[in-house]
Amino acid sequence: MFKSIFTNSFGILTSRILGFLRDMLQASILGANIYTDIFIVAFKLPNLFRRIFAEGAFSQSFLPTFTHAKQKSVFAMRVFVKFTTFLLLFALFVTLFDNLFAKLIAGGFDDATIKAAAPLVAINFYYLILIFIVTFLASLLQYKNHFATTAFSTALLNIALITTLLLGKGLPKEVIIYYMSYGVIIGGILQVIVHVIAAKKLHLMKLIIGGFQNRKKKKADVVEDEKRFKSTFFASVLGSSTAQISAFLDGWLASFLVAGSISYLYYANRIFQFPLALFAIATSVAIFPKVTRYLKHDEHQKAHQMLKKGFWFLAALLSLATVTGIIFSKEIVWLLYQRGSFGAQDSTNTAMILSMYLIGLIPFGLAKIFSLYLYATHQQKKAAKISGISIGVNILLSLSLIKPLGASGLALASSLSGMVLFALTIKEFGKAEFFAIIKDKYAIYLIGGLIITIALLLYIKELLSAYL
Repeated sequence: MFKSIFTNSFGILTSRILGFLRDMLQASILGANIYTDIFIVAFKLPNLFRRIFAEGAFSQSFLPTFTHAKQKSVFAMRVFVKFTTFLLLFALFVTLFDNLFAKLIAGGFDDATIKAAAPLVAINFYYLILIFIVTFLASLLQYKNHFATTAFSTALLNIALITTLLLGKGLPKEVIIYYMSYGVIIGGILQVIVHVIAAKKLHLMKLIIGGFQNRKKKKADVVEDEKRFKSTFFASVLGSSTAQISAFLDGWLASFLVAGSISYLYYANRIFQFPLALFAIATSVAIFPKVTRYLKHDEHQKAHQMLKKGFWFLAALLSLATVTGIIFSKEIVWLLYQRGSFGAQDSTNTAMILSMYLIGLIPFGLAKIFSLYLYATHQQKKAAKISGISIGVNILLSLSLIKPLGASGLALASSLSGMVLFALTIKEFGKAEFFAIIKDKYAIYLIGGLIITIALLLYIKELLSAYL
């Protein structure tokens, strides 16, 4: 288990380091202004779907069905052809009505800003087709217990964006954001290429080609598998994407606030997503195929033991990340972003939002582990219901807190909704089973370790304040 987690975490770490380098360049070259807001809005919808697809929603429905399917290759290719066709048609529709979609994504922008953002929305949306192909191939690679290619491939997107930022440096900001949009597409193409190479090395291309050739001949053999997949997929999208949907809603509401608010939320959320992806998502992706196999063979004790290991591993890392991030929020933002066009006030605003987001790191991260059991047992609809309630709470709290707290209120609302998500997930997983997991000697070690860590971090912060 830990080897797979390490592979995922190291790949995500590499990608996120490059992502922060990209953000540093973006903050320095573009700053926190209307041009940054326009690019963030244009990339928001495909990036939302990237996180939803790539970080679990597709594989959580596809893998259990694929594992049980008798005609695996035919089932896989029928799913691939249908999704790709739909996304291509959808992308063409977005291109034709780009102004409408820009308005939907950022309802608070004025007409001139919407007009400037619309072409970029259309360009960026084609990344969604590429990332679906990547996710489909990644799911097949997961079935073969190969995680490295997917874990490291996101780095290619960041490398492409860094390259376009460097090429565009010194040009007008409205030109730079076009460079970045085309960089998104180039990054997606590179991700597809490396996944195709990995699939070929693991002899998956024969499965793909054979499934494509027989997708009509053996249609009757996979009808039930397709129905099972369809009945769980959309529920999985909603059920596994609360944090991403919350961030998307934050951006939409922030478009009604002062210019730069979207950028502050974006930069803070990028830091928040770092430990969430590095620990929670890497862990869930690594153990999900194993939990699914254990449950398929009615080895429930082994599945619960796997979840227990994942829980304590995550609880320790997420707790450390939370207290460190909140205590050093200003220093982290200053170190990453404060240079060039990104000033001291921008750092202060972003740091406050970051602290609000980090309150929800532990509940969002731990909810991902326990939701695995629901997905592996084909309870995606229950997970979707839980997520829907959490998102509803987030909307109500966002509307209540946006006026008194501004963008910080949106981040706090997201964190509070994460607590609701965690509580409801535990209820469905089983209170007795959950308490059996936390009644362990590790609980004492974790509490004691956190107390010592907080004291040490506060002391370090005091020393830094005295010398800086």
